[in-house]
Amino acid sequence: MANGKGKTNKRGKGKAPLQFRSEALAQALEKQDMAAVALALRNGNTVVPLWTYRAPDTSEVALLLFSDAAHKPATLPPSVGLQSPGWLLAFLRTHQDEITTVFLDIAGPHPMQASPGDL
Repeated sequence: MANGKGKTNKRGKGKAPLQFRSEALAQALEKQDMAAVALALRNGNTVVPLWTYRAPDTSEVALLLFSDAAHKPATLPPSVGLQSPGWLLAFLRTHQDEITTVFLDIAGPHPMQASPGDL
C-alpha cells in the first residue's frame, strides 16, 4: 500500500524510490490510442486503487486505473498499489462479470474509458 509517494527500503538506503507511475500508459492516454493503452497495461505496472467504484444509481462496478498516483483525485480514498500486468489480467478475469467499465486517469490529464475486454 502506498499514498502515491515514492518508498525506499526499511532503512531508507539502497534502492531507488518506487515510482507509482507508468510512462508508457501516460503516453498512450495522451495519444488516446486504445491499442497502445492495452499494450502498456500488458507490459508494465499500473497504479491501481485498492478498491473498486460502484455507481450509487445503477450499482454498476467500475475499475479505476491510473498512469500516475498523482492523477488520482484527492476525493478518492488515498491507498493505491502498483500492480503487475499479470495481476491486472487475473483481476479482470476474476471479476469480468462484475466490472462493467474501466476508467483510466479519470480526472485527467488524458482520461479514457474502456470495457474490460478491450484491455
